[in-house]
Amino acid sequence: MVMSFRVSDLQMLLGFVGRSKSGLKHELVTRALQLVQFDCSPEVFKKIKELYETRYAKKSSESGQPQQHRPPEALSIHSSYDRGSTVARTSLSTPNIDYPALYGKYLNGLGRLPPKVVKPEVRLVKLPFYTTLDELLKPTELVPQNNEKLQESPCIFALTPRQVELIRNSRELQAGVKSVQVVLRICYTDTSSPQEDQYPPNIAVKVNHSYCSVPGYYPSNKPGVEPKRPCRPINLTHLMYLSAATNRITVTWGNYGKSYSVGLYLVRQMTSAELLQRLKTIGIKHPELCKALVKEKLRLDPDSEIATTGVRVSLICPLVKMRLSVPCRAETCAHLQCFDAVFYLQMNEKKPTWMCPVCDKPAPYDQLIIDGLLSKILTECEDADEIEFLVDGSWCPIKAEKERSCSPQCPILVLGSSEVNGLLPAPNSNGENGKATADVVDLTLDSSSSEEEEEEEEEDDDDDEGPQPKRRCSYEKGLVSAC
Repeated sequence: MVMSFRVSDLQMLLGFVGRSKSGLKHELVTRALQLVQFDCSPEVFKKIKELYETRYAKKSSESGQPQQHRPPEALSIHSSYDRGSTVARTSLSTPNIDYPALYGKYLNGLGRLPPKVVKPEVRLVKLPFYTTLDELLKPTELVPQNNEKLQESPCIFALTPRQVELIRNSRELQAGVKSVQVVLRICYTDTSSPQEDQYPPNIAVKVNHSYCSVPGYYPSNKPGVEPKRPCRPINLTHLMYLSAATNRITVTWGNYGKSYSVGLYLVRQMTSAELLQRLKTIGIKHPELCKALVKEKLRLDPDSEIATTGVRVSLICPLVKMRLSVPCRAETCAHLQCFDAVFYLQMNEKKPTWMCPVCDKPAPYDQLIIDGLLSKILTECEDADEIEFLVDGSWCPIKAEKERSCSPQCPILVLGSSEVNGLLPAPNSNGENGKATADVVDLTLDSSSSEEEEEEEEEDDDDDEGPQPKRRCSYEKGLVSAC
């Protein structure tokens, strides 16, 4: 009914509910459709029916016979409703146009009636850091209007009072950035599966009268490798009219053969701390279930000739080389090794990849779990950086091997020294080939023979005119006894 109203009818309807009556017809239609969808009380519906019946009752009385309602044969609509046409206004002369579906597709999805030909819709992947509150514009294909490489596709939409209130009352993530945002998402036009965000070449986004910043390219340090561009939702909130006024968005894009679709969403942006808290609330796996998984991993395989008696797990995070605080892994991962959820979420908040740092396979947020068994082990085992799981599901710490003392690589025990046994001063600590030397005592000799040997050495010392040269012990010729 509303789609067939004239300007005067629309103004009467909007004036009845206290809305603004100024503007072009397509703006009045937008407000009326929003009224029907969000604030349609029995009084409003009664007024719409009254205006509808009054208009067509006059037509019937003028012609003298009842007439079946037909939409007008021609309608001038804004270019944004005609798949982003670059022409200022387009005249549609087909009498059988499905107006509710036409307006609903391009005006915030407000159409009540489905289109006659149901086509599969483009779907975008869910982003962990963005919670969708409303869909302002369903993914709509960017259709080139000519053979030019640079195309422009405009669209118009308006926020409801509830949506404006949500944005204004939301907290600030940083200066000038609200947590509730209106974002633009662009992807390939592919209905086979949910699509990731993908920007077309030469993209530029203009909101009302100002251009919006688009994420730039990551610099590449590798020669011959093209820099990559992070394709993320584009925040338009700071350039929009936070009122009942309509907003105009113009997407400039390069037409190089690939087809793209754009969508507008009202979202709430989350932080890594909020995602971590949510994961701790719903994502902890019970220690007994983790223990059963360990047993399953170490269960004897009758077809295998190798029996696994244990598996080692490091308590150090592979991301930051620090001790784990919140051990986490994806349910789809086949390994028991965990990484730290705190640093994993922080890294994906800055540069979303969602790849497991252990096996380099996808580890999306909705597949993450916190290992309850390893969390318990971390509190009980504070002096080890590695543990070993055994076949029965138990575990034992593996302490790091400390470096041995600074003794020679082949140490020789010295049972006596020159001060105690009356021997000559100890040989130079640096022997041939840089190896240390030491006195060797023959333990097979008795005490009397050792005394005789000492006397003989004293006599030899008296006979020598000069100082006796220091003896060296060469490992190449074998060990020489102290006698």
